Amino acid sequence: MDTKRPDAATISSIKQRAALLSVMATLLLTGAKGIAAILSGSLALLTDALQGLIDIGSTLFTWFAVRAADKPADAEHHYGHGKVEALAALVETAILFTLAGAILWEAISRLWSGTVDAVTVTPIVLGVILFSMIVDAIRWHSLRKVAAETGSEALAAEATHFSADFVGSALVLVGLIAAWLGFGRADTIAAFAIAAFMAYSAFKLGRRTINTLLDAAPAGLSERLSAAAGAVPGVVAVEWLKVRPSGGQTHGEIGIRVSRTLPLDRVVAIKDALVLALREVEPGAEITVTANPIQVDDETALERVLLIALKLKIPVHHVTVHSIGDRLSVSLDMEVDSRLPLGEAHEIATRLETAIRAEFGGETEVETHIEPMETGTPPGHNAAWDAVEDIGKALAKEAAGLDGPIHDIHSVRVRQTPNGLVVNYHCRVDPALDVAAVHAAVDAIERAVRIARPQVCRLVSHAEPAHLRQPA
Repeated sequence: MDTKRPDAATISSIKQRAALLSVMATLLLTGAKGIAAILSGSLALLTDALQGLIDIGSTLFTWFAVRAADKPADAEHHYGHGKVEALAALVETAILFTLAGAILWEAISRLWSGTVDAVTVTPIVLGVILFSMIVDAIRWHSLRKVAAETGSEALAAEATHFSADFVGSALVLVGLIAAWLGFGRADTIAAFAIAAFMAYSAFKLGRRTINTLLDAAPAGLSERLSAAAGAVPGVVAVEWLKVRPSGGQTHGEIGIRVSRTLPLDRVVAIKDALVLALREVEPGAEITVTANPIQVDDETALERVLLIALKLKIPVHHVTVHSIGDRLSVSLDMEVDSRLPLGEAHEIATRLETAIRAEFGGETEVETHIEPMETGTPPGHNAAWDAVEDIGKALAKEAAGLDGPIHDIHSVRVRQTPNGLVVNYHCRVDPALDVAAVHAAVDAIERAVRIARPQVCRLVSHAEPAHLRQPA
């Protein structure tokens, strides 16, 4: 079954159409009930007709409230105008309580004065009541359905109102029939029953409306949203969650914890995935996500050093971390602009070392090696074929001479740059061998080649599992 929530424009159209149809139906029924009350002389039916006059104003107010609630957010109403619907529901509550009180007052007055109900029951009167009940039942069902689909507080209040109308008409019918059969107080007793049911409906509606106006979270929603958030990959924990309903839409804020070692783009991806997960639980929800970085339990010392350098925007590589007794020893290569004076470069290194000691403790041993970083893009070109062939053979010879795991040297590329030759090549290795062993073997080959050919300033190797085909 497709449970996709309609878009905002469709929801607005559905709500406004339902409210307008309700206005038209109320006008028709109020006129019919008034005529029937005059013909029958029934107090219960007269109170039902008078209620219809108020219903006209109520449904018109609901129609205007639904239209106003769908206005977008503006400079003065940052969360939109959804609370207008809750205000309409509160007015409905007041109307129901007022009607219940008026009906109760008139019924008590009749009993106190000893007035005997004198009612005339005709087929027209019965037909009007039955027709009214049918229309109210249809409106009750349809408005409740639309309110559930769109989350409209105003239409939910209207549905409650018409449920009271339906029950009231049913009680009027019972009272008329009983009075016609000779029970002199039946019509007045029916009026008491109508007032009681109306007051009960008003109480339920008022409690729900006040909860909305006081931003009470819908029952169970916070638990469902928290569970969905905790299941999103990358969310370490949910720190807090605040939600509130407004005009059929849920607004809120959620704070989550993520690992501080994650790059910014990964954090953004986690937040986007979280929003989608929350909307699966509560369609159309507008929930702001705040991600707070924390140190997770499985964070390594190396990750912590790299994170410090990343925050300081200092490129580092060859980071090593060792335990020396009860303290750590950290060494690393730090890259700075090659044109930077040594004094300024040393200040950068000092700032990095201070940050590392602040993270691990003042006794931490930190050594930085300052390297020049080429910030531009110096020109280069492919070296002559004989140079490529010579270096390719040298790589293959060294690999075979070391009798190590490296074999099948291929895709050798040699580029001439202002700093010397840059060599890139691929080789094949047993896929079961660990990375450390492969790296050691590659380093041994490259050291031998650079000693024999000092014009080579850099070698970059790409080790492939032996089962992969050579790229075209």
